[in-house]
Amino acid sequence: MSKPVRVRFAPSPTGPLHMGGVRTALYNYLFAKKNNGTFVIRIEDTDQTRFVPGAQEYILDALSWCGIMPAEGPSIGGDYGPYIQSERKETYRPYAELLIEHDKAYYAFDSADDLTAMRDQAKQMGMPNWQYNGVTRLSMKNSLTLSSDDVKNRIENGDPYTIRMKMPRNIDVRFNDEIRGWVVVNTNNLDDKVLFKSDGMPTYHLANVVDDHCMEISHVIRGEEWLPSAPLHVLLYEAFGWDCPKFAHLPLLLKPDGNGKLSKRDGDRLGFPVFPTNWKTSDGDVFPGYREQGYYSGAFINMLAFLGWNPGTTQELFSLDELVEAFTLDRVAKAGAKFDPDKTKWFQQQYLRKHDNKDLAKQLAESSDSTYSHESLETICGLMKERATFVQDILSDGAYLFQKPIEYDPKTIRKKWKDHAKDLMEEWSAVLKSIDSFDPSSIEASFKDFIEKKGVGPGAALPLFRLLVTGKGMGPSMFEIASFLGQDECAERILHGINSVQKLKEGE
Repeated sequence: MSKPVRVRFAPSPTGPLHMGGVRTALYNYLFAKKNNGTFVIRIEDTDQTRFVPGAQEYILDALSWCGIMPAEGPSIGGDYGPYIQSERKETYRPYAELLIEHDKAYYAFDSADDLTAMRDQAKQMGMPNWQYNGVTRLSMKNSLTLSSDDVKNRIENGDPYTIRMKMPRNIDVRFNDEIRGWVVVNTNNLDDKVLFKSDGMPTYHLANVVDDHCMEISHVIRGEEWLPSAPLHVLLYEAFGWDCPKFAHLPLLLKPDGNGKLSKRDGDRLGFPVFPTNWKTSDGDVFPGYREQGYYSGAFINMLAFLGWNPGTTQELFSLDELVEAFTLDRVAKAGAKFDPDKTKWFQQQYLRKHDNKDLAKQLAESSDSTYSHESLETICGLMKERATFVQDILSDGAYLFQKPIEYDPKTIRKKWKDHAKDLMEEWSAVLKSIDSFDPSSIEASFKDFIEKKGVGPGAALPLFRLLVTGKGMGPSMFEIASFLGQDECAERILHGINSVQKLKEGE
């Protein structure tokens, strides 16, 4: 019988959660839900020198906004805790010593200066990429070269040491990656990685393997950057005599031009967020997040899902539940996925349009000091949402729905304001005032009748009507805009606009 599916997202609290990390969490979440499994968050803080206060809280808050919270984790609990590695500190040493006992690891007493001297010496000898491995370990200070008494005395005296993996020579390590297929690496290309540090903390490699085993993780779904570490992890599982989880290494998120991994600096340089929510540094600098820029979490998640995965259909818009239903690892690509800021905005636009006007009106009321009634705001949202990307755009792009225009589109003036324009619009203003039922269909019927009698086409009159009432050259239906603004307001705007545009023309 197959093991229950248990997956984990294991970020380090060394800074804000990059959108690539959110995608890793998302794929773990989708895989767990699809397979009736459990999604776990584990904070991997073994590198205490890089710990950033507030980072752990940021990670959990960001995932909460994204709607991909775990079933187990810090502040949530579960049967496999603690879920913060520093709180599991006492767990790891016995495992490291067990490896020494079975000749799979050894004590190393080399100081940082010793290692630097050895690397410098190797460079002078034409070997720039010196490694601590099966060839060089016998020339270093470790329990393989020192007497057992010397080793014992050093440990009892409190001499600093690390515990290193005793990497076997010339062995092919094989494992089947769920995304990449068979991976084969010869151990001659691997060094004797440190498993346990002199500060009494395990390294990522030991803690990761021990925790995944103890938490009964069935699938390790993580970024491509961890692929080089996978052979070591496979060897550690074998050394302990444990079953290895299935591995799936996700493709990188690439810059918009495809040249290299997407970084925070790319967002700063090109003007888009790379973090899910705002990150404030200890110096007070604020790096923008998608949440604070007005993106819906569903749009953000939908966009991320498609960076490296596709459903095999033409469907692009998915709810989180639909993503769960459609997601499979065999449709995750091997190649890196280019991030497209414009496509991200497209997802946001689609999600905004899917919101009903009542919901958008509520959002608009919360984000503005408008005195319009909720009913009026609903109408405004219905008019503007097809052209908006963010809720705030309804206010900024539709400012003319709240107040008279103070500027008039120069391109429309240049192309459409001809000698007959003033007289034509004054006559149309008079017609507007005479319409009995000032609804969109009646206004449209009156407009068509008017231009037919005047012998002009819609292209000669409608842009002028829009220009004078809204100040814009394009936008939603002018008949719906006019109906919303009301008869007197429209007529007044036309006359005011005629005077303003005439002055602009005279000043050319």
